[in-house]
Amino acid sequence: MLGIHPLLKSLLLFFLNVDICLVIREAADSICLQHCILLDTEQLKEGLNLKHFSSHVGHVTTALLLAAGTGSRLYPLTQNAPKCLTIVNGKSMLERMVSNLKQNGFKRLVVVTGHLENHIRDFLGNQAGDMQIEYVFSPRYNTTNNIYSLWMVRNLISEPFLLLESDLVFDESLLGAMLYPDRIAVAKMQPWMNGTCVTINQSQQVKAFLAGNADSFGEIKYKTVNIYSISLNSWHEMVKRLDEHISDGKVNDYYETIFAEMIADGSISFESVSFDGKPWYEIDTLEDLAKAEKLFSSDNYRTMKTVTPLGPVFPDVPLIDAAIPALKATVALNVAK
Repeated sequence: MLGIHPLLKSLLLFFLNVDICLVIREAADSICLQHCILLDTEQLKEGLNLKHFSSHVGHVTTALLLAAGTGSRLYPLTQNAPKCLTIVNGKSMLERMVSNLKQNGFKRLVVVTGHLENHIRDFLGNQAGDMQIEYVFSPRYNTTNNIYSLWMVRNLISEPFLLLESDLVFDESLLGAMLYPDRIAVAKMQPWMNGTCVTINQSQQVKAFLAGNADSFGEIKYKTVNIYSISLNSWHEMVKRLDEHISDGKVNDYYETIFAEMIADGSISFESVSFDGKPWYEIDTLEDLAKAEKLFSSDNYRTMKTVTPLGPVFPDVPLIDAAIPALKATVALNVAK
């Protein structure tokens, strides 16, 4: 395996829309490396573990939004409206999500609907700027889990895509590092967080998916943010696994079950993107909503986006950073669940 300095590796991964065969002298100088080499395409791909990438990979421009659930934990707010239309400081989660996708150049949005789906259709229509919007209705939304929602689009998507949950609120700048296939957004697990987590190796790759309370045997656990970019090769393999699970009647599983299997047998690899200390929140309960409204209040948000950090923070594993542009970096925030 070709050794590449971690900071240089992050730079190269971030600029993959440029021809992958490049001279890295200037980048090396910028991070004070003493030696610089010219890497050919295959060496660079090997060093970056990019087996799913071609030499000219563009941005992902299709997004899949799962919005079929009943949002029972947000009741009574979800009694007469889908969860994603819950208002967070004057804007619904759905409006924020679509705005973020548009600002990051997405051209196609597929929405899996269920509970009160007509509200979502009426709100979004079929076009948002240059982004086309399509819908898939999940008739079993009340008795199935998100694995079934994902399975519903198996024949509809035939390109790389970004997979998102509809109960997320985040700054639009955080999607920049997620625009390339086979990446996963994560944040270091904290005591108050719950849900699926992962462990990460020194190459920034996901080693394993774990339940939130599972023993990681001393390894650092990272919470999944529920934003994934998926390559076409990975999607083809995922569809096979989804078909198997649904055929076996496992309609109440989470799609992370599929990811766990594929990571374990090496049929998928996820590069980790750090959302640590960045403005994002997953809203499942009324308590979550209150915290998200505080986080994204106009005063707090303006402060977060204008505070200049005192210096760089280097996590235990050098993950790709979902960096907020200059003068938009945040202070350390406990924003994840």
